[in-house]
Amino acid sequence: MRIVVADDSVLLREGLVRLLVEDGHRVVASVGDGPALVAAVLEHRPDVSIVDVRMPPTHTDEGLRAAISARSYVPGAPMLMLSQYVEASYAGDLLADGSGSVGYLLKDRVARVEEFLDALDRVAHGATVLDPQVVAQLLAARRRDGGMSTLTAREREILALMAEGCSNAAITRRLVVSASAVEKHIGNIFAKLGLPADDDARHRRVLAVLTYLGG
Repeated sequence: MRIVVADDSVLLREGLVRLLVEDGHRVVASVGDGPALVAAVLEHRPDVSIVDVRMPPTHTDEGLRAAISARSYVPGAPMLMLSQYVEASYAGDLLADGSGSVGYLLKDRVARVEEFLDALDRVAHGATVLDPQVVAQLLAARRRDGGMSTLTAREREILALMAEGCSNAAITRRLVVSASAVEKHIGNIFAKLGLPADDDARHRRVLAVLTYLGG
């Protein structure tokens, strides 16, 4: 894949570049701030960008805002965000346009190379991928929400896996249940969250995750 890497830490940025090149990818740009990320996405139209949430000058949410800006110019541009800490609101901001091809991982996840590369590939191909720690925090925060409170424990478990970017087949393997059972649970989730049946399944999946995030 053709990839843009955006992180103000030279050490992490170069480490990511080496990891990606060794895995057979091409890093078309390696940048250290938000405006450079936007410019790189506009110039190269990469298959996916890896972006640090916090970048100069304030090291708060410049990377996130730059990613959202880049997607306004290049709709659906795949973005995998990296953060040192769990900041659940950022995940909701990134998902707000409902178009998918986004991910939010803790930086520690990069050290688990196979998991990181798998997440990167899924985001590049349209999936929504959230770090399990982010999902756990969101689930704890949203259990008291009216829409979520109607879901059973199994339905909440499946919705959490959907938020991590798992396909139906992956959920089947993770939970050791039949494909038909997973489909039935997902149908119940859509119905309980009031998601219209006339929308396509992928769109409803994104809407379900947004509801899960409180978006």
